[in-house]
Amino acid sequence: MHPLKRPIKGFIAGGLIGGLGGLIGLGGAEFRLPVLKGIFGLPTLEAIIFNKAMSLVVVATALLARSYHIEWATLGAQWPIALNLLLGSLVGAWFAAGVAMKIRAVTLDKIVFFLLIGLALVMIAEQFFKLHWLGGALVPEGPVRWIIGIIAGLIIGIVAAVLGVAGGELLIPTITILYGLDIKLAGSLSLAISLPTMLVGFARYTQSGSFSVLQREKPLFIGMTAGSLIGAILGGLALGFIAPDWLIIALAAILLISAYKTFQHSRA
Repeated sequence: MHPLKRPIKGFIAGGLIGGLGGLIGLGGAEFRLPVLKGIFGLPTLEAIIFNKAMSLVVVATALLARSYHIEWATLGAQWPIALNLLLGSLVGAWFAAGVAMKIRAVTLDKIVFFLLIGLALVMIAEQFFKLHWLGGALVPEGPVRWIIGIIAGLIIGIVAAVLGVAGGELLIPTITILYGLDIKLAGSLSLAISLPTMLVGFARYTQSGSFSVLQREKPLFIGMTAGSLIGAILGGLALGFIAPDWLIIALAAILLISAYKTFQHSRA
């Protein structure tokens, strides 16, 4: 294979996924995972680590970009919510990354398969039931909400570590429903929570021999990251021209199919 063919394919794939992610307001990491395994042939754990590294770059860039619309002071005022969710997500990310490095590949494939299916169903539910637009906090401020927040964060941290994603599909509805925050502020806060959560998972993965994928696949990483960032920008600009609601449902269906073909097939 020509040495430039793989990074060019990565740039195109990253651009398409980033564009769709920018259009619907997601990072697109859940769609990258089947591509990394199915098209580029990375073993599951290597694909997760690769995806995690890319997600760190994309989320950090998105957080900086959103600072033009959501001021840092406004975001900082929500530190109790961030702390509440981080108490669970950091533990979940560290634990799940450690488990992912130790279990058999076939078991990891099975876990990834069911988590991707779950994320796709969450995406569909968010559109049909309009979870982002429920008014007010579900649970009043107090010890009960802190306990629920820690448990929710724990689950989100586990999902983020095992799939290499930021977890926005779970974080944003959690923040809007549990704490009653505005959807735009919830989007920025989810990125701020995702960043340290992913860093903990990423730090844990450095202990794995599969971490060498970042050096071995450096051209692919650069190409795919560049494509993802450019695509996300273009997708965000196209937001006013394309209604994302049905597109999200279509993409969730695609995720269901790709998850089955990639991970269920490889497990079989």
